[in-house]
Amino acid sequence: MEGQSYANTEIIQQVSSGSSPPPFLNLLKIHRELLVSKIRNTQCLIDNLIKNEYFSTEDAEIAAQFPTQADKVRKILDLVQSKGEEVSEYFIYILQEVSDAYYELQPWLDEIDFHPSQNIQNKAVVNTDPVSRYRQKLKYELARDTKFVMSYAQKEEMLLEETYAASLIELVSYTNESLGKVSCLEDLFDDRIGLINEDGETIYVFGDAGIGKSILLQKMQNLWARGELDVGAKFFFRFRCRMFSCFKENEAICLKDLLFKYNCYPDQDPEEVFNHILHFPHTALFTFDGFDEIHSDFDLSSIPEICSPNEPTHPLALLVNLLSGKILKGSRKVLTARTGTEIHQNIIRKKVLLRGFSSSNLKEYTKNFFRDEACRVLMSNQLEANPSLCSLCSVPLFCWIIFKCFELFHSMFDSQELPNYSVTLTDVFLLMTEVHLNRILKTNLLKKNTRSQVETFRSKKETLFSLSKIAHVGMEKSLFIFDQEEVTSLNMSEQDLHLGFLRTVHDCGGYGDQFSYEFLHLTLQSFFTALFLVTEEKLDTKVLLKFFAECSSTETAPSTCLPISWLRKRPIGEDPFRNKEHFHFTNLFLCGLLSKDKEKLIRHLVSPAAIKRKRNALITYLLESMKFQLQNLMRAKLKGYKQIQVMPNFVWMLRCIYETQSEKLAKLTVRGMRANYLKLTYCNAYSSDCSAISFVMQHFQKHLGLDLDNNNINDYGVKQLLPCFNKLAVIRLNVNQITDHGVRVLYDELSKYKIVTFLGLYNNQITDVGAKYVARLIEECSSLTYVKIGANKITSEGGKCLALAIQKSKTMYDIGMWGNQVGDEGAKAFAEALRNHPTLTNVSLAFNGITTEGGKIIAEALQHNNTVKIFWLTKNAIGDEAAERFAEMLRVNKKLAHLWLIQNQITAKGAKYLSEALQENTTIKEICLNGNLITQEEAKAFANEERIICF
Repeated sequence: MEGQSYANTEIIQQVSSGSSPPPFLNLLKIHRELLVSKIRNTQCLIDNLIKNEYFSTEDAEIAAQFPTQADKVRKILDLVQSKGEEVSEYFIYILQEVSDAYYELQPWLDEIDFHPSQNIQNKAVVNTDPVSRYRQKLKYELARDTKFVMSYAQKEEMLLEETYAASLIELVSYTNESLGKVSCLEDLFDDRIGLINEDGETIYVFGDAGIGKSILLQKMQNLWARGELDVGAKFFFRFRCRMFSCFKENEAICLKDLLFKYNCYPDQDPEEVFNHILHFPHTALFTFDGFDEIHSDFDLSSIPEICSPNEPTHPLALLVNLLSGKILKGSRKVLTARTGTEIHQNIIRKKVLLRGFSSSNLKEYTKNFFRDEACRVLMSNQLEANPSLCSLCSVPLFCWIIFKCFELFHSMFDSQELPNYSVTLTDVFLLMTEVHLNRILKTNLLKKNTRSQVETFRSKKETLFSLSKIAHVGMEKSLFIFDQEEVTSLNMSEQDLHLGFLRTVHDCGGYGDQFSYEFLHLTLQSFFTALFLVTEEKLDTKVLLKFFAECSSTETAPSTCLPISWLRKRPIGEDPFRNKEHFHFTNLFLCGLLSKDKEKLIRHLVSPAAIKRKRNALITYLLESMKFQLQNLMRAKLKGYKQIQVMPNFVWMLRCIYETQSEKLAKLTVRGMRANYLKLTYCNAYSSDCSAISFVMQHFQKHLGLDLDNNNINDYGVKQLLPCFNKLAVIRLNVNQITDHGVRVLYDELSKYKIVTFLGLYNNQITDVGAKYVARLIEECSSLTYVKIGANKITSEGGKCLALAIQKSKTMYDIGMWGNQVGDEGAKAFAEALRNHPTLTNVSLAFNGITTEGGKIIAEALQHNNTVKIFWLTKNAIGDEAAERFAEMLRVNKKLAHLWLIQNQITAKGAKYLSEALQENTTIKEICLNGNLITQEEAKAFANEERIICF
């Protein structure tokens, strides 16, 4: 081995020095076994050697007779070496030129610093490797298909590269707790970040409708096609889950059919390409978009489980086996679905939550969308002036709709502004519908279009009826793809089909060139379904409210999808692929279309009597439903409050009430509330939902506690809460992407009313700027006694401001600063605040970069404090000298009950100081020293002192 290593070095040095011609024949001899193990395809080598007359057909036949690939490579090497230096050089040149086929040898070629002679470079090399040519074809097709983003009418295309804007992407645990942000798409495949199950093979991406799941996959596909997604994937297969609904019950396909027939077919030797994928599954990457959109009555338990890639089975069974790793184990899969589509933990490798646009993302998207600066400024001003509109724009789909409508209004109409009142989702979709209908109506080319919304809808009434009928037919069955026959039966004209509401999809069932149709987006189908419910004259109440019934089942957890055998048992007859969000959106639009504000428009599509009858039925249902929910929600008693814990369905009901814009309904809703503390944690509430919350809760007659922890509220949502700040005594906004701008709004509003007692801002994006606003609120608002502002970006500057405000406050009870970076300077300021403070009881400065010096100052200050009972200094850098000062403090301070010094740098020496001090202090209940520099053996010395906890 040593001799071989020496020889390798000598040869590489020779090649690098350029002092003599490269001994290519020797290179093949020395690295023979490496070449044998890395060369997967021999045919390409043989083809090129024959073409350049280095090999005869007899040579090729000799090499081909060996049964294994490795033996074939060995024989080819023998033949090449027997023919001398030039053939050996050309052999290496093939490996270099056909890099797709011999990608595993590229590092070796770099190592030997291979540079072919001019003579060799003049000889042609043709890639005849079917595997690498298939990879090239996949890249070409993906690059072509993902280059553009198709707009509504499918008549204009926008470059993905120019229009794509990143959104907030978060890696989460099984219980949706944050595990960190995704900074680039490669992070999704990096097991060092966010891995929750090393045995799982599927990266599960979820988020609300319109949040950007499909465009994220398109970006991923485009980057791979351009060679800019460095995740080691050689093959990229993309599928839309809707296609699996198109297959008949008796249809069966094998894995090869799925990859080649329904994705991309190899031009050469499909068998070899397929075998390569089977042998190297880790090189294959799959994306499956819209798992929740599969609709099937097919019972997977009725067929035998087939785990062979070569045996045909039902396409749904094949999909399940792929996701679970029973087929092509080791391949990587990215699966998208809407929120609430929970699949079994066993198959999930990572769980990824899409949160939509942050304020910076929205600015980037606005810049990308509006190339004209004047138009961009106008749109930005509109967003700034209308928080309701701005909140809707945090969802990329709705943002796209709003921007497109603004752009068209700007070019077609006299008005350059969108509505500046409280904008509902129904308003946005009506606006989009109006814009598209106006596109096909005849106008005078010399004049701007002044046609009213009423005139537009009335003139295209039959088109709207046709679209609403097909939407309703699909919604009743949770079907999202319509075949040509279904569309034709509704007498839809060719012009109607190309309005932009529907788009064509190729038939997946293999029936020639026939097209099927789907709505541009799921929410659009929900909108037209609601329009059908409103405009169908003789529709009875049961049918009108049918989709509310679909969503009204008692919630104990988010609705689940695919409860089949490998997930969980399901009731007989239940659709295993059902998710309820499309029903929720239908209900939402129904409320909006039946609102009094829309009656002026809707009465031209259906009789006023029918509108009144349906509206009364809807209002009655909403009131009864809210009353039932409020009576049956989980209740708890807090100090001074009666709390109810609501479920996600409650948020949807609030959204529905907001869509009605009925003040009367909102007042009647809060009148039925027996609690004064509303807990909306983990309800997947977005900034736009704060419009609905404040629309209802502003009518509450007493002070209110509002807990919105662990949602996606952000700064826009804080602005939307303005109408109810005069009621809020408790406001919890922990883990909500709030920045200094949102904190400024909180200060401006809460300081007006001075009733807030609890402010929760833990784990947001707050810097020293925001900390100063919180400090001013503490100073000006004596009612404020609890402040939780940990896990932000606060340094010593912000820490000093907060400490000074606390020092001045005579009412502050609890300050939580865990996970900032106030350091010793901040610790010194908090120490001054502690001295003789009259009310401060709980203090956390854990994980704040405090060293022994800061610890000593805090310990000394606590000698002059008689109120603090709990003090957390976990995860700092406090050593024995500070421990000695804390021991001195304990001899004086007889009020402190809990001192947490977990995960610091205290040794047995420091623990001894503390233990001895306890002999003179019977008040303190515990000193926690877990995770310090104390061994189990050393901890035995303190075994008799139960209050010292080392392990």
